[in-house]
Amino acid sequence: MFAKLVAVSLLTLASSQLMAAEKCSIDVDSTDQMSFQVDKKPVTEIAIDKSCKTFTVNLGHSGSLPKNVMGHNWVLSTKADMAGIAGDGMVAGIDKNYLKDGDTRIIAHTKIIGSGEKDSVTFDVSKLAAGTEYEFFCSFPGHNSMMKGAVVLK
Repeated sequence: MFAKLVAVSLLTLASSQLMAAEKCSIDVDSTDQMSFQVDKKPVTEIAIDKSCKTFTVNLGHSGSLPKNVMGHNWVLSTKADMAGIAGDGMVAGIDKNYLKDGDTRIIAHTKIIGSGEKDSVTFDVSKLAAGTEYEFFCSFPGHNSMMKGAVVLK
């Protein structure tokens, strides 16, 4: 009886750890219609559980256009820094993923991807402070007006 109870407890623990691990990443699709989607639905908020040590964003591009025409990346910063990062990124150009080299305002980012491409970024959740407003966005020129959303620490 005791062995059965231990086995059930271990299974429950393994299952809850697996669920926690699954919550520490998200698959985001980007489209030719300038949108970020999760499960084929527009996403305007990503919740990150405080229990995650790291968080991974897996970005894909389901559109048909190449990155020089309709490229997308996923960038994380404070909401207050988004406009400045995007403005500096326009000057940096596509070869630098529309991001200024060494920009300390950027918490995490993927590279610019086009049709059928994928990229991922993993970042330290401890870099996010409770009470601060965070924003994810695409830094391709003009895209952040539509391709953005909140990142919330829960």
